Amino acid sequence: MSPTKKQIPLLKQLMTPHLIIPADGDAQQSTNNWKGVFSISSYTQYFNIDTDILLSRLISSLYPISGDFFSKIDANPDLYGLVWISTTLVFVIASLGNCATYLMHRRSDHGTSWTFDVSYINVAACSIYGYSLIVPLAYYFLLRYLGSNASLIRFWCLWGYSLFIFILSSFLLVIPVEFLRWTIILLSGGLSASFVALNLRSYIQESEITVVVISAFVLQMGLAIFIKMWFFA
Repeated sequence: MSPTKKQIPLLKQLMTPHLIIPADGDAQQSTNNWKGVFSISSYTQYFNIDTDILLSRLISSLYPISGDFFSKIDANPDLYGLVWISTTLVFVIASLGNCATYLMHRRSDHGTSWTFDVSYINVAACSIYGYSLIVPLAYYFLLRYLGSNASLIRFWCLWGYSLFIFILSSFLLVIPVEFLRWTIILLSGGLSASFVALNLRSYIQESEITVVVISAFVLQMGLAIFIKMWFFA
């Protein structure tokens, strides 16, 4: 029995493959590459960046005025900053913090011996990893609750690169001059906080949640002061 004329268009429609193209092409790529939470291959796409892109993003974190970091990572957000910059910062502040206390000890107290404080590594790991993971996660849930189209991967990328300046400033914090140390850490914290706040403001683009941007700035400054007070006191 041959199909009628009315059935032919329906058959063609059923036999034609349907392509589901989401509005966000980046989301489609992430979905296609996602193999599960416990699969390493699911995360390799977020470390697939070359040296030129990496250097460009590191330099962008040192110039926060433009506030266009999200536009630079939109096509390919990465977790390099979250993992490697955080790890580098942990070992840098732990080792240089001990070096700074040694220099201050030599200047002030010659009667007692100096010992390496291993607890610096534990405190550095808990504080830096905890901050770079939990704070972006908290802002993600908060902005989603407020109705903003937030992206957790992009937030982790932003906060990860915001820590890069603390690696550079840590080498200067070894100088045993307290006034100079405070000047360095406040400038570094101000640049890092501005980088987070200005990019966050350009991303959410909603005036009624300005308090969210201000709180991000304050938290970043708080991290800078914590690094100074605990590791370079």
